[in-house]
Amino acid sequence: MGDREIDQQLVERVQRGDKQAFDLLVIKYQRRLARLLSQFIRDAAEVEDVTQETFIKAYRALPSFRGESAFYTWLYRIGINTAKNFLVTQGRRAPTTTSGGFDDEDTENFEEGSQLREMNTPESELMSKQIAQTVNQTLQELPEELRTAITLREIEGLSYEEIAGIMNCPIGTVRSRIFRAREVIAEKLRPMLGTGKDKRW
Repeated sequence: MGDREIDQQLVERVQRGDKQAFDLLVIKYQRRLARLLSQFIRDAAEVEDVTQETFIKAYRALPSFRGESAFYTWLYRIGINTAKNFLVTQGRRAPTTTSGGFDDEDTENFEEGSQLREMNTPESELMSKQIAQTVNQTLQELPEELRTAITLREIEGLSYEEIAGIMNCPIGTVRSRIFRAREVIAEKLRPMLGTGKDKRW
């Protein structure tokens, strides 16, 4: 049984009044949702609050969940909207500077990062960290729709179809946003990696 089917069974149990089934969904997606939201909100305590608020909203909305999209696609959409609303009420926009953010685990999602990690010399480790920082900073500077698309694809590993569902736009738009985001990131990495203009990462 696939992930989506398991989630759907848990959702149906919640809809029949089994609160513990929802706890299982929270445990399963809490970290992934928090990691996604930390692309929008920097403060760890605020990320935790917005993550909790997302689950509360999801729980309340679950009776009307029909399973037309995967549960986590639906959950992530609620999370992104909750984060945006939170920033609006705080009178803030998603940050354009960053401290921390990407860790080494995330670096592996980017081809150059994982290639450099295999060399494992002090110089390559430093380079790998610099790449992670550059990628993270560039992500934060991207327009919101590009940042969301590339985050869902590269960090969460979602399919184009799932991202289109979360962002409520055609797959072609998702592809174009991811392509543009990669171009911007590649441009920033070029001086560090010495790659030519025809090579992305």
